[in-house]
Amino acid sequence: MRELTFVEAAREALSEEMERDPTIFVVGQGIGPRGGNFRTTLGLWDKYGPERLRDTPIAERGFVGLCTGAAASGARPVVDFMFVDFILDALGEILNQTSKLQYMSSGRLKVPIVLRGCIGVGGAAATHHSGSYFPTFVNQPGLRVVVPTTPADAKGLLKTAIRSDDPVVFLEHKSLLNRKGPVPDGEHLVPFGQAAVARAGGAATVVAIGSMVPRSLEATAGMDVEVIDPRTLAPLDIDTILESVQKTHRLLVVDESYAPCGIGAEIAAQVMERDFDSLDAPVRRLNGLHAPIPYSPPLEQAMVPTVASIAAAVRGLLDQ
Repeated sequence: MRELTFVEAAREALSEEMERDPTIFVVGQGIGPRGGNFRTTLGLWDKYGPERLRDTPIAERGFVGLCTGAAASGARPVVDFMFVDFILDALGEILNQTSKLQYMSSGRLKVPIVLRGCIGVGGAAATHHSGSYFPTFVNQPGLRVVVPTTPADAKGLLKTAIRSDDPVVFLEHKSLLNRKGPVPDGEHLVPFGQAAVARAGGAATVVAIGSMVPRSLEATAGMDVEVIDPRTLAPLDIDTILESVQKTHRLLVVDESYAPCGIGAEIAAQVMERDFDSLDAPVRRLNGLHAPIPYSPPLEQAMVPTVASIAAAVRGLLDQ
């Protein structure tokens, strides 16, 4: 297999899908000749032209509404928000229209739209450019929520997202975009709702979200710890997590996002409701601090779990 960066793999997926299906088009700010702020569409404007790579003004609710209508009419739009924080200006449209049209039409209308953007802390991007927000989207029925962590999954999950008849929120962590990894040649799709066991182990289970997957793998190197990457949060593959907990009897959820009402709380609740007897210790969560993200790089890095803090949390769990 070839080695590609995360963003190269995702861009390859988008290009292959656009070549396969002429109903796919992309809208967003700076996604035309410039290729996007994160190079998500670099080179595609020359290949597919301005009709299918449409630069937009700063009008998120407007172009989300436009693309929702286009999706319901038979097209397959991809909306590139650059930073996912900008999606918040379209939240009313997404939660009241995009996610509900299939239900309100009794399934007669499909809404095959991909809403993609970069998430997470890093690069001194400050509080308006460092959010993740996936608990908000997981909470809303009608949306699929995807958080890939490897180049292979970036390609396979984006292709699945584009082919889905449901609205998909596709979230890419900034710190992962330039990470390299093997990507299969040819057609490559990854199904939704299927977690990956990033490393097998027997003493404890770590479920890590997004950028916390490589950090958790580094933090637990040399330990007998299983690391699970959910890959999609809606649908969530709770069965793979339960199978791991039944083997290890201990669970830590590592998530850069905030703890209150977060993914860790949901996973902990489901595990304790469905298989409490397998636990030899309380489910633990390790999250980013519940505060706005500062601009200062040292303060910014103090906001999120580190390799050292993950290792300490795992050792504390093993000692129980």
